[in-house]
Amino acid sequence: MSTESAAVREAIAGELRLMNPGVRVSRSLARELLDPEFVEVGASGRRWTYEEMLAELPGMDGAAEGGPRYQPSDFTGVLLAPGLVHLTYETTFEGNRARRSSLWRRQGTATYRLYYHQATPVPPECG
Repeated sequence: MSTESAAVREAIAGELRLMNPGVRVSRSLARELLDPEFVEVGASGRRWTYEEMLAELPGMDGAAEGGPRYQPSDFTGVLLAPGLVHLTYETTFEGNRARRSSLWRRQGTATYRLYYHQATPVPPECG
């Protein structure tokens, strides 16, 4: 297996873990997946920092056990440089679609952590 495919698989696994309600409600589990310099531009257009995301994630969509969950699809990924993976994919949540782009960073011997995330809503009329 190539280093690129292993890195991409690790980043995809991290994305999927972040969609798990048990991780979303646990500050300690979410902290393992978010880079300390994490930034997100959400589908709402809001900019989120590391501390803001850790504080708000338990109350965000997809965090309720037994509630609606994000349905991801069409993951693609590439190793941009050693320790830096770019993912793109799409999610559906309660009928709303978003196209997503993430950068996952590994520093030293640590695991990959989400460094940057952006979500763009997909209007219903778009295919």
